[in-house]
Amino acid sequence: MKLLEINNIKKTFDDLEVLKDISISVEEGEVVSILGPSGSGKSTLLRCATFLETMDAGSMYYCGEEAVKDVNGKSVYASKHDLKRIMNYYGLVFQNFNLFPHFTVLKNIMDAPVHVQKRDKKEVYDEAMSLLKQMGIEDRADYLPCQLSGGQQQRVAIARALAMNPKILFFDEPTSALDPELTAEILKVLRQLAEKKMTMVIVTHEIEFARNVSDRVIFMDEGYIIEQGAPEDVIDNPANDRVRAFLAKVKG
Repeated sequence: MKLLEINNIKKTFDDLEVLKDISISVEEGEVVSILGPSGSGKSTLLRCATFLETMDAGSMYYCGEEAVKDVNGKSVYASKHDLKRIMNYYGLVFQNFNLFPHFTVLKNIMDAPVHVQKRDKKEVYDEAMSLLKQMGIEDRADYLPCQLSGGQQQRVAIARALAMNPKILFFDEPTSALDPELTAEILKVLRQLAEKKMTMVIVTHEIEFARNVSDRVIFMDEGYIIEQGAPEDVIDNPANDRVRAFLAKVKG
């Protein structure tokens, strides 16, 4: 089943065209990694997919539901009521965690399922504790974010996203704010989610991780998708000169 379909989206900031006719789709259970140099449009693509930025042109569907339609080359969004429902299909994990600093770890995880999704508090509590256990930080439930390491904060952020029971999880460079040891922790969590067939779209600079975990790799440059396919093709045997040059540089 196709969980996400984005067709011909364009996004401009002032005079700078950041996304130039981008189309992607993501199947249920698929892990898609998005690679490319800084400024290539990767994060903007994720922000458009999660309604943090407004697309200028193009259409978007979640689980077959029309979130954005293209009318004469302009994006027209569904009603607020429909978008609110559609937003339950996905979760987003930021590079800088974005936890509520004055909430405990447990309250960070429970707040949206209880107050936004109106779910039973006891059920949400049990699920939150189970997620903390899965992340290896069940003993940190009553801590504030400032009392945690960066890696622990990122694991809380992942647990918070999972607590909404999304169909698809987006990650915007989830390890870029972490040192190498903490990066390894988070990549391990993502590997475990991939093994459980969690559908994920991951913007990352971690080439080895993308090779080992992804079903598909998308390479972006200057607002275009310039190559996509199986990781062994795109990473190990790229057809595009720009991709080859980038990978040679980052692999050292």
